[in-house]
Amino acid sequence: MDMTRTRDRMVEQQLTRRGICDQSVVRAMRAVPRERFVDPGYAEFAYEDAPLSIGDGQTISQPFIVALMLEKADLDAGDKVLEVGTGSGYASALISRIAKHVYSVERHERLALQASERFEQLGYRNIDVRVGDGSKGWAKAAPFDAIIVSAGAPEVPLALKEQLDLGGRLIIPVGRGDAQRLKRIKRIGAEAFEEDDLGGVFFVPLIGEDAWTAAHPMYTATAPSSRPEEPPHRLIADAAEEFSSLDDQNFAALFDRFAESRIVLLGESTHGTAEFYEARAAISRHLIEHHGFNLIAVEADWPDAAAIDRWTKGQALKGSPPFGRFPEWMWRNMEFSKFANWMKEENQRRAALQKDPIRFYGLDLYNMSGSIRSVLDYLESVSPETAAIARERYGCLSPWQSNPATYGRAVLTDAYRSCEDAVLKQCTELLAQSLDDEASDGDDFLNAAQSARLLAAAERYYRVMYYGGSQAWNLRDTYMADTIEHLLDFHGSAAKIIVWAHNSHIGDARYTDMAAARDELNLGQLCRQRFDGMTSLIGLGTHSGEVIAASDWDGTAEKKQVNPSLPQSCEHLCHDSGKPRFLLDLKAHEELHASLVEQRLQRFIGVIYRPETERLSHYMPTSLSRQYDAFLWFDETRALSPLAQREPSDGDLETFPFGF
Repeated sequence: MDMTRTRDRMVEQQLTRRGICDQSVVRAMRAVPRERFVDPGYAEFAYEDAPLSIGDGQTISQPFIVALMLEKADLDAGDKVLEVGTGSGYASALISRIAKHVYSVERHERLALQASERFEQLGYRNIDVRVGDGSKGWAKAAPFDAIIVSAGAPEVPLALKEQLDLGGRLIIPVGRGDAQRLKRIKRIGAEAFEEDDLGGVFFVPLIGEDAWTAAHPMYTATAPSSRPEEPPHRLIADAAEEFSSLDDQNFAALFDRFAESRIVLLGESTHGTAEFYEARAAISRHLIEHHGFNLIAVEADWPDAAAIDRWTKGQALKGSPPFGRFPEWMWRNMEFSKFANWMKEENQRRAALQKDPIRFYGLDLYNMSGSIRSVLDYLESVSPETAAIARERYGCLSPWQSNPATYGRAVLTDAYRSCEDAVLKQCTELLAQSLDDEASDGDDFLNAAQSARLLAAAERYYRVMYYGGSQAWNLRDTYMADTIEHLLDFHGSAAKIIVWAHNSHIGDARYTDMAAARDELNLGQLCRQRFDGMTSLIGLGTHSGEVIAASDWDGTAEKKQVNPSLPQSCEHLCHDSGKPRFLLDLKAHEELHASLVEQRLQRFIGVIYRPETERLSHYMPTSLSRQYDAFLWFDETRALSPLAQREPSDGDLETFPFGF
């Protein structure tokens, strides 16, 4: 994750927009890495607008509350400040970036030592920490210009008031249970104080001689509690917006909530499930007909998609039919064919009304599948063993792949490296021929511009592709995002685009193991970053059923049974809701969003599916509610209906894409 950007977003959205305007506080909040003050497993949640547990019954406070307390303390660069309740050390660290010196008291030795280590690692030398009763303050270091108490007391401890210097400010939560109020107390004389009420808050109790006893009910088994926390699958059941079928008139209308977006990305958890294609088609038709969307872009090579685009506008096809390379079934299937025919009919209707047509584009690097085929053909001719290595790498170095045995089988050899230059030459020649074919078509300036970009980057791309790994993935998804940006620029400010791609592309990679474990980014992340507030990410998932997939790269399409989802997965939570088909709006339900922030396994099946190694081959940890804006669920699904591949006759050109 880009923590600096996430921290900046936290400051802008959680602090400055809510009235925090003290620039010394804002600068400190931008400078101190909150992720360093939470347990390692919670680092990705460090900038959520919520407190986080740090153990021993303590929490690191919500960023806004910390900022509010610091602002109300009215800190100056020369101040000496006492913090009561060191906890994680985060508030002391922030104070240290503003004030001259910080004294911090913590009653839990483990937390005090841990905080001291963090200060040392970060180079914050102006903080002293001791273990003791915070309700008694730190008499030997008094008086203080400010005292900030990060725990709630039944009343203001006298010792803390006495340790304030003249003009000193004390910020402290006071009260019982839900009745806590944040108080600001200012010393204006030897025995005179002013008090302001800053509003309701809820802090853990301040335990000490002049505060609560250690038997405070928050720490006992008999503590009064709020209503029991709902398990996630029940929250899903409550929030689920059900539909009876994809033909249900209410289904497509569920997506009206995304009408104001400029980019709507529709995912899929497999490349071979019929419901995913049918759902995306129904959603796309609705957004086009009712909300002004006019571009469709898919996870496919540009030249193949360009052939479909020409055909939907009534132009004749040239040369070989598109999508003739592995994995053919991704687009050579009955489900997509029906949508392609709808686009053609819609464009005929629009032509009669003299309206611009719906355009259809491919996001993937030029002739990616053809390039891989070229690599494999060449390697087969010079070294079948080396070709086997390449096939394994192309098939298994997926962003969700975590099976070490896979990498062991795909270890590079000297023979593999010796083929590099020859393969690069072949790929570049293939690209040049493809671009010449496109240029001869004379469709529009956009093809020429894409061709120039690809040719300029060809050597780097093919070299990266040849070796595989995260660099190849990042280059590919960055190219996809660039292509979307170019399409929107080319078609003008009114253009609105729908994207069809795998969940691994359209979910935000920052909230998955792709980023955490392999430093990978993806299309959904880049769209959110480049088109903030104008992008909607919608994942699709299933529990069980059938899928079309191969066992190896360049293998035969097979109808395979999908294993039931693992018990510890997001999918199993959806299955346990007991509802067969529904949409989850992950932004509309705060409690649901919070319950699904925690990382759980999520399943990803691409063009290759290996059920026998599914846990290692097809699952990775993700945060469902942060990765997507919504999640579309089909409990049981069926496989795509691949179209038989054959050489087209002249008559087939009129019936394409049914004429495969």
